[in-house]
Amino acid sequence: MEACTRESVALLQRNLTAGGVLAATPGPAAEARNYTRIFGRDAAICALGMAGSGVPALEQGAVASLDSLATLQAPNGQIPKFVDAEASDADFWYLGCIDATLWWLIAVHFVRRQSAEPGLAERWQPQVDKALQWLQAQEHQKLFLLQQNEASDWADIMPRSGFVLYTNALWYRVKRLYGLPHADETRYHFNHLFHPFSRDLPQYRRARLLSHYVRRHARNRDLYLSFVNFSVFGDEGDIFGNLLAVLAGLSDDAMSQRIVRAVERTASGDGLPLRVVLDPVSPEDPLWRPYMERHRQNFQYQYHNGGIWPFVGSFWVMSLVALGKREQARAALEQVAYANSLNGWRFSEWFHGRTLEPMGMAGQTWNAATFLLARRLVEGEKLLRRR
Repeated sequence: MEACTRESVALLQRNLTAGGVLAATPGPAAEARNYTRIFGRDAAICALGMAGSGVPALEQGAVASLDSLATLQAPNGQIPKFVDAEASDADFWYLGCIDATLWWLIAVHFVRRQSAEPGLAERWQPQVDKALQWLQAQEHQKLFLLQQNEASDWADIMPRSGFVLYTNALWYRVKRLYGLPHADETRYHFNHLFHPFSRDLPQYRRARLLSHYVRRHARNRDLYLSFVNFSVFGDEGDIFGNLLAVLAGLSDDAMSQRIVRAVERTASGDGLPLRVVLDPVSPEDPLWRPYMERHRQNFQYQYHNGGIWPFVGSFWVMSLVALGKREQARAALEQVAYANSLNGWRFSEWFHGRTLEPMGMAGQTWNAATFLLARRLVEGEKLLRRR
């Protein structure tokens, strides 16, 4: 744990630039895949571990990252998927990148309250207002949930579309942080749509129709569905989305315990953290898409389709802390530290869910940042407003 803390701080410092924190350590492989850019979701998640760390370079890097993303915000309010701060260029993905804006807003709220840097109370406010307006324009006006195209969030080669669990867990969190209207309605429809099995059907007839398809055909009823669209849905078991639902306060005690039991079934063995999908999508599944074969990357137990992501392991740790399971959280944090340490502190992006082979980019920045944040929570630090 101590070694991982030292190595995490060192990795974050290596991956810092004047414009903010890069997704991974620079090198030929990272440059070829644009990991030497400041990613909206990556940098925002990293800011949660950097702000309040007490390390001046990391405190400043968190602010610089949010600055770079704000500077290249689209005129309509969308935060980019990634920015090249040196070239003043931004990328917005193929079908849009909805979660970069959500994570950026969450990070802004966190950094304003946790950072040691002065003068942040009103910083980014014009960009915050535009970002919130852009998200509200994509909210269903009866269900109060965000709508999106497939492959347009962190799992960008997974076929989740329509109403997506992961995205709407973040949306509920944003609503609570910024005092947006209809948060209670968002929570109500979130639970009725993504887990309609043990509750009454909603009164709104279009929501009832969506739920009917799920109730008739879904297999896995221990977790929230990964997405719900017209006549199609995902019950592969999106672990990250379910953990965010716990952390956002969307799940009641009974649902939270079901999630914990289901997540425990994804344990890989050999001391590594959990897989990110309970039952990976196979090429024979109707949900399979040709783009999932891109780079031969998203087959079963790989990448977003059942790979082991150390940074998601840190969100598992945080979820356990939120549920009062501190000793279990400490053991899970040790697994994250072990995963980061493999191959000479490679900080591998992900591991194969069956073979446990280290895969993806080395020097993955959010592995380090989320470890630091999770450790602070395990050790009882209260993340409260500084001033």
